[in-house]
Amino acid sequence: MNEIPSARAVQDALLGQSPDPTGTDSEVSAPAWLPPANHELSPHTGYAREHWETTADRLVEAAWRWASPTGARLDLPGPPSGSGTESDGLEGFARSFLLAAFRIAGNAGSDPHGWLDRYAHGLASGTASAGALLPDGASAEPWPRIGDHYEGGQPLVESASIALALRLTRPWLWDRLEPEVQEQTVGWLRSALSAVPAPNNWYLFPYTVAGFLESVGRGDGQTRAARARAEELIEEWYQGDGWYSDGEGRAFDHYNGWALHFYPVLDAWLAGEEEVYADSLRTYLSSFGLWFGADGAPVYFGRSMTYRWAAGTAVALGSLVGESPLPPGQSRRILSGSLKYFLDRGAVDDRGLLQLGWHGRHAATVQEYSGPASPLWAAKAFACLLIPVDAPFWTEVETPAPVELADRVLAEAAPGFLIQATAGDGIVRVHNHGSDKLRPYQEAGAARADPLYVRLAYSSATGPTSVHDPADNHVSVIWRGHRSARRSLHPIGAADSGRWGWAASWHRPVFAAGSPSIPGLVIDSYVVACGGTEVRIDQVRGAVFDVNLEHSGWAVSPESDLSSSLVPLHGFDDQPLVSIAHAGTAFVAGEAIVPKLRAEVSGAGTFVCAARLAGPGASRVEVLDVKVTSQSVKFSFVPDDGSQLRTNKTGPSTQDALRIIVDLSARTVREEQA
Repeated sequence: MNEIPSARAVQDALLGQSPDPTGTDSEVSAPAWLPPANHELSPHTGYAREHWETTADRLVEAAWRWASPTGARLDLPGPPSGSGTESDGLEGFARSFLLAAFRIAGNAGSDPHGWLDRYAHGLASGTASAGALLPDGASAEPWPRIGDHYEGGQPLVESASIALALRLTRPWLWDRLEPEVQEQTVGWLRSALSAVPAPNNWYLFPYTVAGFLESVGRGDGQTRAARARAEELIEEWYQGDGWYSDGEGRAFDHYNGWALHFYPVLDAWLAGEEEVYADSLRTYLSSFGLWFGADGAPVYFGRSMTYRWAAGTAVALGSLVGESPLPPGQSRRILSGSLKYFLDRGAVDDRGLLQLGWHGRHAATVQEYSGPASPLWAAKAFACLLIPVDAPFWTEVETPAPVELADRVLAEAAPGFLIQATAGDGIVRVHNHGSDKLRPYQEAGAARADPLYVRLAYSSATGPTSVHDPADNHVSVIWRGHRSARRSLHPIGAADSGRWGWAASWHRPVFAAGSPSIPGLVIDSYVVACGGTEVRIDQVRGAVFDVNLEHSGWAVSPESDLSSSLVPLHGFDDQPLVSIAHAGTAFVAGEAIVPKLRAEVSGAGTFVCAARLAGPGASRVEVLDVKVTSQSVKFSFVPDDGSQLRTNKTGPSTQDALRIIVDLSARTVREEQA
């Protein structure tokens, strides 16, 4: 295979310019308010427990600067969410309370900042009746009522954080509240038990409220029913490999860790009960460590990524309850690496507030339900502070993250993912052939196609382009001027063999304008990955009209040290194309460039290309000897750095090529044996 040019080099060639290999998209510097780095204990991140404690202190203290007169709301500055400012103020109270609770409970009740008194006062005000006067004569600031999800349901979400924080701090807060305040708090929380949750992880919010109420002797048939509903649903939603779908359908994302594992596992731990969900958590963590790049960034995939390092919540949870397959030093390296990644890139501004976005502000990362305090769900990763200070999690020396150990390709068949990690550049890619967030009651129309779910791949170094820009990592057909969407995904399979692996799915292209579909048109999409190279195959069937096929690659900044390339191997036009994503990505503040290929299709056809996302230090794997028929695609992976792709029982193989056969009729991928 010829040398793969970077997307920037292609663009420069098209524009007649010389490439500029220098430049970076974001400044990286440690915040001055953190303690000095401890590289003896943490050679990779320099972070120890005191860095987590200091960060928690800064975030909580900053939030309280925006408190309402009685402290019932923390009205952080910024554009309001779709729920309105009163709900946003409740969110600020609830999410900062959860963060403070982890900090205080993890320090055996020590509260040098006097936070518990503030939250007690805010609790008394927020749960009081309209027009009520507090003991100090101030007028109460009642919280919005907890209602059904379709009638301003955000307070239901926040009720879980408040209930969990009260449970964590019970000896130092709840048990010392006046009986009247306890009763009005129970009264407000009880509304969560009868409210209708959104049909997803929201069922765990009344579950969590019920757990608190039962822990303080307020359980009854209503609390038992709320818990039973959630337990039944979470069992239904479990798909295997440690993955729950976030509701019906195939909705797999980071909510798996920071919600679907988080609430049931922490609930059992707080109750001192057997961890009935321990096996699924352990299974999840056996591969989830690979979802973080060497720089600490989690794979950018799915909604609510403004919660940032909350992506590592399950890692903290596994270490807390003793159900992690990851060594303690590696667990801390993953968690601290993620915290450090965001702190170094300005996620916390000069006021001490987490911004709505990714590094800093980024509008496309934010959903309509997100308000100024929403990013404080990052608090969930601070569950690590519940781990005793003398536990191995905090005392063992950091060890490398999974991505730093070796190149790895790992299939997760249940969600339809293929993880591709490269040690040389520390990048993790997740190929998506199973998560579309399409509910059974929703139409598979192009108008609902979400860039956060329907792209072919996501990574720890790139973010998807916005819905208004050319799509990265996408396959579509162009018919009569309209470009199709990849909406409803049907997994074909996924498997791995250590150094290489594959995943595949099929979909029916749908259009947002003109005719909604071409009857009979189907695209089977395969990816076979080895090292940092991806062979992507699109088999088009049923094109009763002549159409154009378009396949795009990774979106990167032209000023970064990342390269993105897409090389035609069969069926595609030889002419390289580049699109400009003017809104950039979560990782790119300015414009991003997206390589793409095109081909004409009449009836049916098989189209093959090689994609590559690489950073400095990445090794190369070439693709040679490509042979395509209507029934199969054959090719060889060949390393160009002298490494071996295969081993036999007696040692390294003398063969340096890995021959792959993609059987398009049987829909399987295998290695050809010598």
